[in-house]
Amino acid sequence: MSGTATERIAGPAAVAALFARRPQAVLRLFYLPTRRREAGPLCKELAAARKPYREVPPDELARIAGTPHHGGIVAVAEARVVPELGAPFPAALLSARVLPVLDAVGNPHNLGAIARSAAFFGCAGMILSDDARQAGLSDAAYRTAEGGLEHLALHRAASLPVALRAMAPRFTTVAAVAHGGVAPAALPRTKNFALLLGNEETGPGAAAIAACAHRVTLPGSGRVESLNVSVAAAVLIQALESLPP
Repeated sequence: MSGTATERIAGPAAVAALFARRPQAVLRLFYLPTRRREAGPLCKELAAARKPYREVPPDELARIAGTPHHGGIVAVAEARVVPELGAPFPAALLSARVLPVLDAVGNPHNLGAIARSAAFFGCAGMILSDDARQAGLSDAAYRTAEGGLEHLALHRAASLPVALRAMAPRFTTVAAVAHGGVAPAALPRTKNFALLLGNEETGPGAAAIAACAHRVTLPGSGRVESLNVSVAAAVLIQALESLPP
């Protein structure tokens, strides 16, 4: 395995999802004595595959995880590759009502939280921009996603405006904006939705917004300017999923 790129996946839910969805990618497992019950079946899988696992003390697990927020169990796995979005459009992305499209969402915790909500509401996948600010898969993203990333087909788009225009025959493309959009209930429900979610500070880029057929804004009290992008994503995904056909 020398030279193989790896990633650390921490927490019971994230590790369980990894074993369920990508068992072949797992290289080794570490856990605290307090996680023996959860680790037991996973250790049996690794033993059958002749892969190592070990019970370790808290200070060693924190060192392995790179954080004290590891939930008592950490897997080291082969790094997941996120392929570029191409033609034909991946069939795996077509099955759910809402497809989140992330435009330069830079905080890995926000990426993980959006993935968690997307998986919770049954989204099939997620598209990430190739913007240099866009967060990718990381220890923090996996930890925050609580297993959600394992249930999503992930792709990267070299150009979001091009990708969004190419989606138009299959999706109703909608940009989430802080002001000037319609409420979710006012959107037409004729196709599945591609939901553009933007950078935490500036929102989606102007060219990506222009490539969308619609803009949506969550109505609020006005007491604060906007929601965190991951919270807005959860509210919008649920709202769009709930629109009658």
